[in-house]
Amino acid sequence: MPFLHVLGLTSLKQSNGKSPKRKIHDVTFELGQKQAMRDGMKLSSDIYRPNENGKFPVVLTRSPYTSVPGFQKQLSDEAKFFAQCGYVYVIQDCRGKNDSEGTFHPFFDDPTDGFDTLSWCARQEWSNGILGTIGASYQAWNQWAAATLSPPNLKAMICIVALPDPVVNVPFQNGALVLWMSEWMALVEGRKNTDLSIYDTLKLFEHIPLKTTDKAFGRKSTFWQNWIDHPSADAYWKKSFYQDKFDRIDVPVLHVSGWYDDDIIGTHLNYIGMSKNGKSEHARNNQKLIIGPWQHHVNVSRKLGDIDFGESALIDLRSIELGWFDHWLKGVDNGIVSEPKVEIFTMGSNVWRKSDSWPLRETRHVKYFIHSTGRANTSVGDGTLTASEPTLEEIADEYSYDPSAPCPNIYDTSAVAAENPYDQRPIERREDVLVYSSPPLTSELEITGPVQVNLYASSSAPDTDFWAQLTDVFPNGYSMHLTEGIIRGRYRNSLEKPELLEPGKIYEFRIDLWITSNLFQRGHRVRLDISSSSFPKYDRNPNTGHDFGVDSELAVAQQRVYHSRKYPSHLALPVISQS
Repeated sequence: MPFLHVLGLTSLKQSNGKSPKRKIHDVTFELGQKQAMRDGMKLSSDIYRPNENGKFPVVLTRSPYTSVPGFQKQLSDEAKFFAQCGYVYVIQDCRGKNDSEGTFHPFFDDPTDGFDTLSWCARQEWSNGILGTIGASYQAWNQWAAATLSPPNLKAMICIVALPDPVVNVPFQNGALVLWMSEWMALVEGRKNTDLSIYDTLKLFEHIPLKTTDKAFGRKSTFWQNWIDHPSADAYWKKSFYQDKFDRIDVPVLHVSGWYDDDIIGTHLNYIGMSKNGKSEHARNNQKLIIGPWQHHVNVSRKLGDIDFGESALIDLRSIELGWFDHWLKGVDNGIVSEPKVEIFTMGSNVWRKSDSWPLRETRHVKYFIHSTGRANTSVGDGTLTASEPTLEEIADEYSYDPSAPCPNIYDTSAVAAENPYDQRPIERREDVLVYSSPPLTSELEITGPVQVNLYASSSAPDTDFWAQLTDVFPNGYSMHLTEGIIRGRYRNSLEKPELLEPGKIYEFRIDLWITSNLFQRGHRVRLDISSSSFPKYDRNPNTGHDFGVDSELAVAQQRVYHSRKYPSHLALPVISQS
């Protein structure tokens, strides 16, 4: 799971055209400054500020990554940029990381540590008491954690690729362990970050039982053991939840993500949650959402894999961030609050859309039903996808899910694992992948918004997984990944209370494929793939029904997918009405 955000820097000469001419400050910095937390632990910060007397707004970021090679320089460059623009920029090592005291306990100490650090920032002689926060991934998550405690001086946030609550995405997504988090565990365990190049990660992903994965990575990790012991949304995890506390947060937030961000669900839920449930009308009305054709490392390249999204794919994000802070922390009337609240990039047409609603008001939720004569296996099978409900008692499709030979996730193994518009034809040749395709489209079809699969299925196992993905199939056969999702059988009704399956019984599995925006061109096809694994993105369900993480045993499951009048399995798409 890629948690390191590439910071694309912007020249000071660039602007959004509305900001007044600004003074460019010389920068001074103080490294390793200590802040005492309420429990006496001292955390360490590097402080960059204008090299002159005066009081300035303060921007804080808190990171567990400052000893990752190259990352400290990226943060330093960003800090210098904002300090030149008249801000004090504070980079703090999270508790237990780099020069900070204590032990790093992901997702748990950040609320109070963030609050206490913000309070410290407000009291300093170089601070005017007006504070903002910024950061990506974990650095976005810990902003939300601190904001739930309502820091009185916090006036604005910039949250890039924010993680949602831990059971929604990482480390668990609907009951399945995001296995890339084992690599993250190895990266952050200990005071200094580990160079991941020392590992044969692909081999380590195959290690079972999961309970001893930390040892396989050469670590003894308390938080890994806690994760394995708590795969459900139980009391352990509820202590770290923030998405049930938007009514405590009274802050304008700039939300940024990409359609191929592994954590995009956090940005989506946070924008909606704050727009509906923020503490005040001020907070509810001042949320801004930007989603581009990007991965977790946002706004880095116009091209992902084989797909070039065009010249407009990259934006001047740094100027947008600066404009956000200029308005909310300095009171500059730069017009940012009068701009549309939502800016999203539609793939396929490769254009940006601006709106004041999310999801878009013109959305129609259309069901596309799966059909076959019982042989939807592989892309040369007879699986189809149409808007017509089943009228016959169609024959169910079947496949064997063998966790010792799981359906792979297609990604670039030479880089940090991430979502990508890769061609899915290699897995669509597998017998354990059911493929349902629409006829070639006679007119364009735009989908923008949430995507869900309602799957009626049974298994011979007491627990198993069902996985689904949506692709755009080009006339030449290229099957471009758009979005995907998974559900662990025992969590089909509740992430809090697992219930094993009765072998052979038909259940409805609601698989959340999160969100996307894509224009299917005329002649393209809409495709839905169904399987029971996407390895190593997710751990392999061993199909035994045993307690999570203890299995060295793997069992084969016989899966059946139903599509009939009684069991109308379907894909629900957010179709955008054409004017």
